[in-house]
Amino acid sequence: MGKRIKHIFIHFHPPSGMRGTTQHRTPSAPQELTPHRTHLTVPTLFISAMTATPPNLIEADGLCMHYQLGNRQVSVLRDVNLRIAAGASVAIAGPSGSGKTSLLLLLSGLERPGGGHIRVDGVDLGSLSSDGLADLRRERVGIVFQSFHLLPSLSALDNAALPLQMAGASGAREAATDMLRRVGLADRLHHRPSQLSGGEQQRVAIARALVHRPRLLLADEPTGNLDDQTAESVRELLFSLNRELGTTLVLVTHDLDFAARCDRVLRLHDGQLHEATPIGGAKPTSPQAEAGHGLPA
Repeated sequence: MGKRIKHIFIHFHPPSGMRGTTQHRTPSAPQELTPHRTHLTVPTLFISAMTATPPNLIEADGLCMHYQLGNRQVSVLRDVNLRIAAGASVAIAGPSGSGKTSLLLLLSGLERPGGGHIRVDGVDLGSLSSDGLADLRRERVGIVFQSFHLLPSLSALDNAALPLQMAGASGAREAATDMLRRVGLADRLHHRPSQLSGGEQQRVAIARALVHRPRLLLADEPTGNLDDQTAESVRELLFSLNRELGTTLVLVTHDLDFAARCDRVLRLHDGQLHEATPIGGAKPTSPQAEAGHGLPA
């Protein structure tokens, strides 16, 4: 995009009303007629706008993470590089213990890497204090866990409104009501978790994670504790909200069919991240998938 289109040539033909004012001369010898050329310089910025792709919401370079197990250091992530475009849906797959949840925790700022850098929505997580990271999550990140983590003494409405109420935002209950309606729980607003099914509790957890309209939604095995029918409804809900709200979706799952429905599938193996080949050899078709496709070297 750094190159500049120097000129565009347009053949100009005067309107019929203008032709009568032109003086015609009969040439003494036949001449080749050369069309008039109007030179237009197209700004580089305009060309960029015409072919713009979504920016990266997540950029990670050289991520490393390890745990100390007695006298032994266990490496979980080794030199992980990652780019995820805004608005994309991305699945992180891999066997148990491969570091999927650890990577999700790093992207949320709940854990800090042993090495490398992470930028979320243009913010360098390494530059933030613990309070700064909490502010970032409250304003721009939503998290859905496999366990619902609902407060049993609160209604579905109060659970969903809790992030906004803790932030002192006005209209918290109205926003929570709207989000619960979006996830299909308009008739369950005043039910407590014990009065809800597992699928309904997960929907409340999703509404709570999205009530502040975050730029990024991180989901760790969001259907892991649900039966097949309920799990499918939650999958449909996540993808529907990803499209409707434009929220970037990054999920961890063991379910390969679930993963294959995302724009991209990344696989963690031996501490490193690899772009998985889509089932059937399909290529990403959405602008978000194209913009974030491929891992940096």
